[in-house]
Amino acid sequence: MQKIKKLIGILAVIFYCISFTTTVSCSREKEEFSPSLPLITQTGENTFGCYVDGVLVVPRSGKGGTLGPSAGMLLYSGSSPDSLSNYDNDLRVRDHKSGTNATFILHISSMDSIYESSREIKESNCENPLTGFLNSSINMSCTLYDPTSNTTKQFCSIENSGILTISKYDIQNKIFSGTFHCRAFNSDNPDEVIEITEGRFDINWGTLTAYIIFP
Repeated sequence: MQKIKKLIGILAVIFYCISFTTTVSCSREKEEFSPSLPLITQTGENTFGCYVDGVLVVPRSGKGGTLGPSAGMLLYSGSSPDSLSNYDNDLRVRDHKSGTNATFILHISSMDSIYESSREIKESNCENPLTGFLNSSINMSCTLYDPTSNTTKQFCSIENSGILTISKYDIQNKIFSGTFHCRAFNSDNPDEVIEITEGRFDINWGTLTAYIIFP
């Protein structure tokens, strides 16, 4: 009986150690999570990433409130659920966690006419999404915190300064994917120009909702 009790005690200690190690390991993984630029894919992974003036911008959800978390990425479209057709579409990204105050808006009109091709990126006036953009098929705007001046700057894409390539537009599976790069100017100081590089996205507009958590 004593041997059995001793064995049970040893097993309990081992189980405790394993549980504790696993818990600490998981906790450290959460604390040490570091976002990275996603791979370029065309399978509707709902990913987005680019560098704005060398700073990584990816979607990261916020805590939100009673209605749920603050969305890291959403697609706003004026078209039907079946296609992105000849309407305005905004892919809106926000990083709620990294302290960069980063946002990014990719504005695409008439996806059906663009289909799978490369187009020049046009000038953005950085106004409200959908209704406030200049009358052009593709433009971008973003915001980024500048620790040097302790301000959040807004940047607008420059006319014909880069390329958007739609590598996949699959209406049946509701997937559109692509890559992009361009230059952008500070809306308060047009002489300040930055580079937006290594942009990529892989969206399934049938599954991208506010309830997806971007860590």
